[in-house]
Amino acid sequence: MSGLFGVVSEDNCSKYLLYGTDYHSHLGTAFGGVALIGDELKRQIHNINSDQFKSKFREDIFNLKGNMGIGVISASEEQPIYINSKFGPFCLIMDGFINNAEDITSWLFDRGITFSELGHSNVNHAELVAKLITQGDSIVEGIEGMFDMIDGSCSLLLLHRDGIYAARDRLGYSSLALGSRDGEWSVSSESTAFLNLEFKPEAVLNPGEIVLLSREGLKAKREGERTRNQICAFLWIYTGFPTSDYEDINVEAVRERCGRCLARRDRDMEADVVSGVPDSGVGHAVGYAMESGAPYRRPLVKYTPGYGRSYTPTSQDERDLIARMKLVANEAIISGNRIVVCEDSIVRGTQLKNYTVKKLWEAGAKEIHVRPACPPLMFPCIFNLSTRSIHELAARRAIREIEGRDIEDVSEYIDHATGKYSRMVEIIREEIQVTSLKYQTIDDMVEAIGMPREKLCLYCWTGQVP
Repeated sequence: MSGLFGVVSEDNCSKYLLYGTDYHSHLGTAFGGVALIGDELKRQIHNINSDQFKSKFREDIFNLKGNMGIGVISASEEQPIYINSKFGPFCLIMDGFINNAEDITSWLFDRGITFSELGHSNVNHAELVAKLITQGDSIVEGIEGMFDMIDGSCSLLLLHRDGIYAARDRLGYSSLALGSRDGEWSVSSESTAFLNLEFKPEAVLNPGEIVLLSREGLKAKREGERTRNQICAFLWIYTGFPTSDYEDINVEAVRERCGRCLARRDRDMEADVVSGVPDSGVGHAVGYAMESGAPYRRPLVKYTPGYGRSYTPTSQDERDLIARMKLVANEAIISGNRIVVCEDSIVRGTQLKNYTVKKLWEAGAKEIHVRPACPPLMFPCIFNLSTRSIHELAARRAIREIEGRDIEDVSEYIDHATGKYSRMVEIIREEIQVTSLKYQTIDDMVEAIGMPREKLCLYCWTGQVP
């Protein structure tokens, strides 16, 4: 995923842009970028694989002056994109993934449109979106036309002399929140970015809604369709920052409820320690401890926030390095204890086995009971950049072992009441080498989030397209 932030202020907004964008650092590790409009439109992009956004941009941001700006933390591609168009120059940042990018690229080639930026799939998706928008008769019509053409998702901020156009994708897969302060406006992927900048959360854009933020205030450009909401459930389970709200539902509160659900299905569990894999597993573990009565402790501690998420880098070597280095085992807490380990999810399973479970066994754990806060992941996300292959998923490897081949219909493995589901979980348990493994059920996860099931995207667990 990528994190988006924009701000319109009476005076120079660079300070707010720096810190507001930095509050999205948990969403990406590849590139950071900012763009501001003062006397002219300027942008800056840096690779942040080895540096944090704030330190990388501190000097640049105060040399870039303007009262309107956008910033992005990107998980994969260079952003913002700069386009000098028939609408005048603009910069664009986006969060999402376009499954039919190749087809759209060919369509644009046929119309004489060229591309200058490369991305993970030959064309930079942000540039593709920007070029599609220029095909409209206005910026708003261009955004609407882009929505009509793409298969996947796209939420965006577009910085133009008119102001900041903010558009949430039509399924509402990702979120964009609005905040205000003394007539100034901000828009953000994560509502937590408002808090310390003293912006008051005002609203969440509806799916497909387009607004314009300018020094004249907030203007509606296109009504959204709230009934089409299919927001990603993984935002609460893993991706989001604990103090953020999506659809007015707090991330940490959901994680605590997830942990309570896990504990209620674990009534016979006897544990000495309840723990969470930092950082996103902690809230789940707190809830488990509150419900079970077993003490929450920290057998594994994350060394510094500077280590990114091991889920987001596209390189397996980079994922493994982050997973190995960021967690430090505390033998004084581990040795001789029966430990419940709450994890947000099991994706590939290799990092959990090699860099979490292995450290616990080596530090003298007596038993290790892993409790993921969501069901087994069955399908790669088609709405954002994450796991891109079925073959990578731990559940799919187990299914291949049972069936002797890849199968299309995995419904029996999705249903936690079937024998095949139990066999799949047992194979994963043996592979990651733990005493027991018990996943969250889909129904419990939906209950913990607190939204109607039909308003959540559960594709990576069920394979059902919103």
